[in-house]
Amino acid sequence: MEHGPRFARDFYRSFAWRRCRDGYAASVQGLCERCLKRGLIVPGEEVHHKVRLTPENINNPAVALNWENLELLCKDCHEEEHRPQRWRADSSGHVEL
Repeated sequence: MEHGPRFARDFYRSFAWRRCRDGYAASVQGLCERCLKRGLIVPGEEVHHKVRLTPENINNPAVALNWENLELLCKDCHEEEHRPQRWRADSSGHVEL
């Protein structure tokens, strides 16, 4: 199954990304970091970019390959991260539908 936006297809197939992804997942013992913070032991499945990749930053290793920008997530946490929001907060923190 292909992951990520179309513009990032070659990046996600690259040796550099696969090596970075695998090394990062091993560094966090292969566990979902968000679940672990809640005291749950759940295997991680997706290495997620905290700052999402864009056509403008995908070739910047400080964004695309930086472990500080990565997080190992289980399928559920990753889907939650990418699920469209049905609401947003204004600058005062009030919910707008």
